[in-house]
Amino acid sequence: MPSVLPDGEPVPEDGSLPPSALHGAAQRPLGFYLHVPYCATRCGYCDFNTYTATELRGSGGVLASRDNYAATLADEVRLARKVLGDDPRPVRTVFVGGGTPTLLDAADLVRMLTAVRDEFGLADDAEVTTEANPDSVDPAYLAALREGGFNRISFGMQSARPHVLQVLDRTHTPGRPEACVAEARAAGFDHVNLDLIYGTPGESDDDWRASLDAAIGAGPDHVSAYALIVEEGTRLAHRIRRGEVPMTDDDVHADRYLIAESALTAAGFQWYEVSNWATSEAGRCLHNELYWRGADWWGAGPGAHSHVGGVRWWNVKHPGAYAAALAGGRSPGAGRELLSDEDRRVERILLELRLREGCELTLLKPAGQAAAERAVRDGLLDPGPYAEGRAVLTLRGRLLADAVVRDLVD
Repeated sequence: MPSVLPDGEPVPEDGSLPPSALHGAAQRPLGFYLHVPYCATRCGYCDFNTYTATELRGSGGVLASRDNYAATLADEVRLARKVLGDDPRPVRTVFVGGGTPTLLDAADLVRMLTAVRDEFGLADDAEVTTEANPDSVDPAYLAALREGGFNRISFGMQSARPHVLQVLDRTHTPGRPEACVAEARAAGFDHVNLDLIYGTPGESDDDWRASLDAAIGAGPDHVSAYALIVEEGTRLAHRIRRGEVPMTDDDVHADRYLIAESALTAAGFQWYEVSNWATSEAGRCLHNELYWRGADWWGAGPGAHSHVGGVRWWNVKHPGAYAAALAGGRSPGAGRELLSDEDRRVERILLELRLREGCELTLLKPAGQAAAERAVRDGLLDPGPYAEGRAVLTLRGRLLADAVVRDLVD
């Protein structure tokens, strides 16, 4: 089931932010994340805030229906306009995620994007992305998205091997994601991503190599590769606990990461974030970079998280409760926190260190700077950027990124 929301102070009914959050806003990029919480089935490894039709039946009535979801989400976009006031910033990125956004009609996704455009305007070079399930799109659907203003699409491939897809409870057939890339290109999408997962129980090194070969051969300009995390409460966690499938370990994950780095680099991709590779600067996901660089974004939808000027908040999780709040003229915010200067410093290190450009050494306290010096000696940080005042992970450092971060923030 979906993970639990954090604690926090109450969000005002009108969603208003403290003046400090809006100070200097014009100098910061602004993005929108639009959450679609619906899925046809729940994947065994997923703990995202998503719901199947069965899970919604009898627990929200028409308010939880996906039939009127686009109109409900547009209400939150209009709320954002009121909260942000005369903010002059055009939106730099829009990312529609889920769930499975493509369970909605293409016209609904376009309607959600139109709400953002009407209320805020889009930058001339705005990046507009949607996630897509390979078995819920066809050429006509993709053409409608492209015509409606979407210019980037991300397909959930996960694996090219049938037995791996079965363990993950993925419903698409092998080969379908690769075909989707071709269909997206034909529809006019310049930027296409494939998401992969490694470390699934029962997956071999050869299985992983086959998945990478298939993804690369499809011709995307971006590939994301994530180690499988077995979240408590998921069906996969229960299966592992019962001994039905084995659990992979950190050494296997490290080996698979090295295989991915080798294959993707040889194919002309370059890492720009620990789990993300692109064939060019233009192929990088600008929306995710907003997150990693601590910019402003408004997350609309049930359970969506937002951040503006050091204030972070999150919405109620259930689609019915979310719709009811907006219908009653209230913010759907469930809680929020005001980040201190120290919180923001630590988060900058946590997130920026994962990027190819790394983070400034000036962010580190004396103990962190001493740790950085040791990390250079240990081959975890690149000595070249270090000499120029930046902490940048080496390949070995990427394998141990979490441990390096812990040392630097102490």
